Amino acid sequence: MSLLWRSKPLRIGLGPNKLIVSQGKPVVLQLVDSAAEWRAAVDALPTILSSRKPKEASVVLADQLVRYALLPFNPTLKSDEQWLALARHRFAALHGAAAAQWEVRLAETAPAGPRLACAVDRGLLEALASTFAAAGVRLVSAQPFLAVAYNRVRETIGNGSSWLLVEEPGRLTLALVQRGAWTAIRGRRVDERWRRVLPEILAREAAFLGLEAPCTRVIVCAQSAFDTEGYESFRLQALSYPELALA
Repeated sequence: MSLLWRSKPLRIGLGPNKLIVSQGKPVVLQLVDSAAEWRAAVDALPTILSSRKPKEASVVLADQLVRYALLPFNPTLKSDEQWLALARHRFAALHGAAAAQWEVRLAETAPAGPRLACAVDRGLLEALASTFAAAGVRLVSAQPFLAVAYNRVRETIGNGSSWLLVEEPGRLTLALVQRGAWTAIRGRRVDERWRRVLPEILAREAAFLGLEAPCTRVIVCAQSAFDTEGYESFRLQALSYPELALA
């Protein structure tokens, strides 16, 4: 029998100009704008790590710092290297030469389903690694927010269908799961009116995807309290973005 208690890893939600920090009472730090979209947040980490003194930490990256692509299942691709090559080609086709500076990772969504490709600025990952190493803190993981949110609700969705919406400043990430399988993922700019026009946003997305029948279930990961009333055509569930980032 051991009398040692293992402390929980520090959990950090990292956005372009915001940090959400766990361990004790959650703290949200709004940062000064930086020329590099992630530099201000990374520069603030040494002070946080010094004051909290964790042994381990994990980071959840805001979707603003991540690019996504959904790759349809292809039985001719036999190895992870072949899938990775396809993902890199897709990002290069979508984003041009900048994609050469991104680190790409893949996740299976189902045994014979699409693969979710995530791309993050290699400089950001290198800066995180060096910052945590300099502080003597083990970086357990760095995950995109969308992946964290989906893992939280995947059993709730099960083999059903649902929109998964992630709200971040000026932006929505929309993922569609149909009959338990990922169908689409898109990012779009929005303003403060997006909650009032959410039905219209979903209708346009459904039309763009050519859906035969609308998906009426919606799970929203919102930055602040979200009133689910008043959306007669939809079944809405609201989750707290800060809480998910620290879950």
